[in-house]
Amino acid sequence: MLSTRQLRYFVEIAESGSFSAAAERLFIAQSALSRQIKDMETRLQTPLFERTARQPRLTAAGEAFLPRARNLLNELTKASEMATQVGTGQLGVLRLSHSSTVPMSGRLLRGISVYLDRHAGVSMDIVKLSSEAQLEELVEGRLDVGLLRLPVLRQREGVQIVPLYSERLLLAVPPNHRLAVDKSAQGIDLAQLKNEAFISIPHPQRGGLSYLSAELCMRQGFFPRAARVVSRKTTQLQLIQAGFGIALLPESMQDIAPPDIHFLSLDDPDCHSTVALACRQSPTALVQQFIQHFTQSL
Repeated sequence: MLSTRQLRYFVEIAESGSFSAAAERLFIAQSALSRQIKDMETRLQTPLFERTARQPRLTAAGEAFLPRARNLLNELTKASEMATQVGTGQLGVLRLSHSSTVPMSGRLLRGISVYLDRHAGVSMDIVKLSSEAQLEELVEGRLDVGLLRLPVLRQREGVQIVPLYSERLLLAVPPNHRLAVDKSAQGIDLAQLKNEAFISIPHPQRGGLSYLSAELCMRQGFFPRAARVVSRKTTQLQLIQAGFGIALLPESMQDIAPPDIHFLSLDDPDCHSTVALACRQSPTALVQQFIQHFTQSL
């Protein structure tokens, strides 16, 4: 088997026109260079150079071998550069997921845009998954980064969760709701919502926005009454629009909400929600780089 060093020696001799010039450019003794070429010819069972008194000339075999040797060295250089770029996070596909209550809008889209502008060799594959599914996918290695809402009730071993930012919670009501009609209805007290139907009720083993909403209501002495149709997904916007009930939603959900849904401010200073980033405990260079640049741009 020929070595890449021998290929490089052969190409250098062919391009420089002599063993002595090649040896000087390669910083090796001419005798060592000659031995390497002789070993190549032995392995190939054919001479590559005609040794003349003046300059070595390529044989027919050498002429046929030269362009392929160049291509092999070029491909090896490209492969080495690609491996370095992937290993240092400059090249690759980043698999990102977000929960339905963390819409891809506003600051998140701007942060992703800034990151991709600075890293031309990186592309992204974005899907929407529940917080629980994101953690599972991270553990199984099928996902690189997850964006979810706290709290997370069931932590997974090997996954770290880093808070990113908090945003206000607003009361979302249908267009014909009494609070939407009342123009003076600002700074809503949660206690006023005791008899309202909520379209988002927490699952007993799941955290996220619905869990937080119920916790805030319980601080005011009541558990949110379930509407006849409930959802913890983005479909809750359509349910609110259709008049099935109300919900406490993060400010960013306004970006994707139907225009006739009314968002009202809440009096309670604790009415805010935190978006967090989830990744493996030992992330790849690509993920580390993304987290560093993405969090700085938020």
